[in-house]
Amino acid sequence: MSEPTTPKAAPGTDAVMALLRAVHDALDLPLPGLADQDEREHYYLLTDRAAAARVVLAGVLERDHAVESAAAYLRDRTEGAPVTYTPWQDEGGPE
Repeated sequence: MSEPTTPKAAPGTDAVMALLRAVHDALDLPLPGLADQDEREHYYLLTDRAAAARVVLAGVLERDHAVESAAAYLRDRTEGAPVTYTPWQDEGGPE
């Protein structure tokens, strides 16, 4: 595990907020339906997006990558891997 580092040039608040939003949106997946296939697809998509977010954050923190381009890359990658499984829907069971 690498030691945490601080970027040399502190990026602007807007850029940081854009990166945080991109990470949030990449990881904010709807729950899967009850079918095994939906659960598998949810797992693989979440795992893939979490790995991408980790790599992007490591690039910013450890390699001084530009925050703006990191956010744009993660947004593009998230859009390129949309949810294809059936999300869980509350059918209003017994209360």
